[in-house]
Amino acid sequence: MAQPLVKKDDDRDEEADYSPFLGIEKGAVLQDARVFNDPQLDARRCSQVITKLLYLLNQGDSFTKVEATEVFFAVTKLFQSKDNGLRRMVYLIIKDLSPSADEVIIVTSSLMKDMNSRTDMYRANAIRVLCRITDGTLLTQIERYLKQAIVDKNPVVASAALVSGIHLLQTTPEIVKRWSNEVQEAVQSRAALVQFHALALLHQIRQNDRLAVSKLVTSLTKGTVRSPLAQCLLIRYTSQVIRETGVNSQTGDRPFYDYLESCLRHKAEMVIFEAAKAITELSNVTTRELTPAITVLQLLLSSSKPVLRFAAVRTLNKVAMTHPMAVTNCNIDMESLISDQNRSIATLAITTLLKTGNESSVDRLMKQITNFMSDIADEFKIVVVEAIRSLCLKFPLKYRSLMNFLSNILREEGGFEYKKAIVDSIVILIRDIPDAKESGLLHLCEFIEDCEFTYLSTQILHFLGNEGPKTSDPSKYIRYIYNRVILENATVRASAVSTLAKFGALVDSLKPRIFILLRRCLFDNDDEVRDRATLYLNSLGDGSVAETDKDVKEFLFGSLDIPLTNMETTLRNYAQNPTEEPFDIDSVPREVKSLPLVEKKAPGKKPTPLGPPPPAPTSASDAYERILSTIPEFANFGKLFKSSVPVELTEAETEYAVNVVKHIFDHHVVFQYNCTNTIPEQLLENVTVIVDASEAEEFSEVGVKPLKSLPYDTPAQTFVAFERPEGVPSVGKFSNTLRFTVKEVDTSTGEAEDDGVEDEYQLEDFEVVAADYILKVGVSNFRNAWESMDPDTERVDEYGLGPRESLVEAVNAVISLLGLQPCEGTETVPNNSRSHTCLLSGVYIGNVKVLVRLSFGMDSSKEVAMKLAVRSDDVNVSEALHEIVASG
Repeated sequence: MAQPLVKKDDDRDEEADYSPFLGIEKGAVLQDARVFNDPQLDARRCSQVITKLLYLLNQGDSFTKVEATEVFFAVTKLFQSKDNGLRRMVYLIIKDLSPSADEVIIVTSSLMKDMNSRTDMYRANAIRVLCRITDGTLLTQIERYLKQAIVDKNPVVASAALVSGIHLLQTTPEIVKRWSNEVQEAVQSRAALVQFHALALLHQIRQNDRLAVSKLVTSLTKGTVRSPLAQCLLIRYTSQVIRETGVNSQTGDRPFYDYLESCLRHKAEMVIFEAAKAITELSNVTTRELTPAITVLQLLLSSSKPVLRFAAVRTLNKVAMTHPMAVTNCNIDMESLISDQNRSIATLAITTLLKTGNESSVDRLMKQITNFMSDIADEFKIVVVEAIRSLCLKFPLKYRSLMNFLSNILREEGGFEYKKAIVDSIVILIRDIPDAKESGLLHLCEFIEDCEFTYLSTQILHFLGNEGPKTSDPSKYIRYIYNRVILENATVRASAVSTLAKFGALVDSLKPRIFILLRRCLFDNDDEVRDRATLYLNSLGDGSVAETDKDVKEFLFGSLDIPLTNMETTLRNYAQNPTEEPFDIDSVPREVKSLPLVEKKAPGKKPTPLGPPPPAPTSASDAYERILSTIPEFANFGKLFKSSVPVELTEAETEYAVNVVKHIFDHHVVFQYNCTNTIPEQLLENVTVIVDASEAEEFSEVGVKPLKSLPYDTPAQTFVAFERPEGVPSVGKFSNTLRFTVKEVDTSTGEAEDDGVEDEYQLEDFEVVAADYILKVGVSNFRNAWESMDPDTERVDEYGLGPRESLVEAVNAVISLLGLQPCEGTETVPNNSRSHTCLLSGVYIGNVKVLVRLSFGMDSSKEVAMKLAVRSDDVNVSEALHEIVASG
C-alpha cells in the first residue's frame, strides 16, 4: 500500500504532496506486468503498470537481461490496442528499455507502420523511438521517410524528426549531414518549435566550418527568424561569430553588433534578455556598447516575473565586477529588490549594490542589510560578507560602520564556514587598514569568549600574538588570552600559552605579568600546555634556550626554513645510523623540491585568511628568497626579483638528477643547482658545478657555494653567482660540469669509505633569456590600466614573424619570448582564425610596470605579421621590449 510522501515547500509549508510510487518494489511491478498478456487489455491498468516501470528505471533500478526481455516482449503486444494514451506509454517504455539488436527487429515493423500512419501523434513518436533504438543499417532504410518528416506540414512530426537528427548527429553524422537542404527549408517554417529545432540542427551540422556558420548568421540576422526560441539561439551563434571575428581594426566597429542591439527592442522578453546578456559578455566591451543593454536590464528589474528579475540582477552583478560605473544608474531599482521575497534575488541585489555604491551610500546600505541577514541561509550570508569586505577596502574611511556590522553578525548564530568568512574579513581589514587594527582585535577577542569552533579560536590567538603587541595598549588583550587558558580545551589552551609568550617577548613592560601567568600553566593537566609553558619560561627567562632578545624573537616568531620532507628523511637516516655527535640541523638539505613558480594569484582565489602578517610564503619564489637570504655570500645582493621554473640539465633515470633555477637580482644572477644522487652505493662530497660563461660575456663569476655532502636520494643544492651590468637585460648561454668526490658506500651498514675519487659529470647547457627579467603580473581590467598609463611612453612598431603553421603558434612564441602574463583570456586563439589581438602585462626588472598589446594577422600564404604596442612606467623599458622582439 503506497504511503503519503510529505514534501515541504518554501511557499506552502502547511500543504502536503503525495507520491503514489512511495514503497513500490520491482518484483511486485514485474508481477503486475503480466497484465500485458491478458486477452482483453485494460488500457488504464496497463498504463499504470508502465508508469511504475518507468519510475523504477528513472530512479536507477536496473533490470536483468531476462527481466528486460520479458517486459519488452510483453509490451510489444500492446500495439494491438487502439488507445492513444496507452500507445504513448508504449513508446516511452520501449525507448527506456533500450532493447538489443535482435529484439529491435520484433518491434521495427510496428514502428514503421506507425511512422506512416495517418495519426500524427503516432508518426511523431514512432520517429523518435526508431531513431533511438536503431543502428546505422536500418537508418539508411528509413532515411527517405525522415527527410520527408523534416518538411512535414505538421509541426509535431517535423520537430520529432529534427530532434532525432540532433541525437543521431552524435552517432551517425555522415547520414544526418545529407539532410542539410531539408533542414534549411525547415528553418523557414512558421512553427516556432520547428524553426528552433531546425536552427539548432543546422548549426551543429556546420559548426566545424567557421565560414559556413558566419554565412548562416549573416543570412538569418536579416529578419527571417520569427520564433523567440530560435531568435535566442541565433543571438548565441552571433555572439560566437563576434568573438571569433573581433573588432574591425579600421572602423573600431563590431560585426553584427547592430543586430544584437536591435534584439533589445524585440517583443519577447526572453529575446530581450538574451541580447542584453550577449552584449555584456562581449570582450573589451565599451561603455557606449553597454549602455543600451544596461537600460534594458534596468527595466527587467521591475518585472512582475521573478525569473526575469533574477536573470537581470545576476547579469548586472557580473557586469559590476568589470564596469561598476555602468551599473550605478540601476542602484535605485536594485535597492527595492533588497526586500524581494526571493532571497536569491535579494542577495544578488545587495552584493551588486556593494560593488557599485559610493561612500555616501554605505551607511544606508548597512541599515538595509542588517534587517535582511536574518532571513537568508549561510551560503548567501558568506557572499554578502565578502562583498562588504571588498567595499571596506574600497572606502577605508568607512571601516568603523563596516567593522561594527561584521562584529555584530559574528555574535549571531551561524555555521563554521560563515563564521570563518567573517573572521577572515576582519583579519584582512586589520592588515590593510591600520586605523582598524585596535577595534578589530577587540572584536576578535570578544568573539573568542563564546567561540564554539576550536580552529577559529586557535587561529585568532595566533593572529593576536603577532598583531596585539604592536598596538598602543597591548595589556588590554592579556585578560582575553588568559581566559582561554582557563576555560578552553587543550588545543586552544596550548595556543593561548604561545600567544602569551609572544606578548612577553615583544612588550618588556608585560614580561613580569606574563611570567606569572606562564608559571600557572605549569600545573595544567595537558602535556602540551605544560611543555609549552616550560619552554617559553626558559626562553624568556634564564636564556637556556635563547641567549639574546633577538634569539628569543627569532625562536618565537621565526619560521623553519627547511622542507619537512627533507627534515624527516635526515632524521630517519640519523636514527638508523646513530653516532655520538648530536643532530645538526644544518645537515638538513634546504632545497624546495618540485615546487613550481607561483607568480600571481589564481583567478577567483580569496584573500589569505588568518595567519601571521605578512602571510606565510606559499610560493616557490618566497621559499627561494628565504633560502638565499641564509647564505652569507649572497646577503648583499638585495631583494630577489624573480626565480625561474626549474630547467632540467639531465635526462630522466640517469645516475645524477640535476636541474637549475635562475634567481634574478638587480645586479646579480644566482644559479641554484638542485642535485639528487640516485645511486645507493655512492656518497658524493665537495659537489660543485663548474660553469663556462664564455658565451655570456657580460656575466662575471663572483661566488660559489659548494655542497659538502650528497647522500643517496637526499636532494640538496649548490650555488654559483654571477654579476651583470646594471640596467641591461644580459643574456647568454652557460655550459655546466658537475664536479665531485665519489665514495663507495656499504649498503648493509650505510658507512662510506674514507678515500674517494674525484670525478666529473657533463650537464646540459642552459640560457639566460630576456624573459627571465620580466615578472608575470596580471591586471584585472586591461583597458583601464592601459588608459591610465602615460601615452608618451607608448612605442609601436610592426614585425614580420615569417611563415607559421597557425596563428596559435605565433601567439605562443611571442608570449614565451616576452615572458609576460596574458590578460582576459586573450592567449586563446579561435580555431582557423586569421587575425587575433593578445593583451599582456607584467613587471620589468626594477619594478617597472609594462603593458603590451599585440595584433596578429595571417595571409593566405601563412605569413604572419604582428603589430606591437608597448606602454610602461619608463619609456626606456618600452623600447627594450621592442629590442627583445627585434632580436628574438
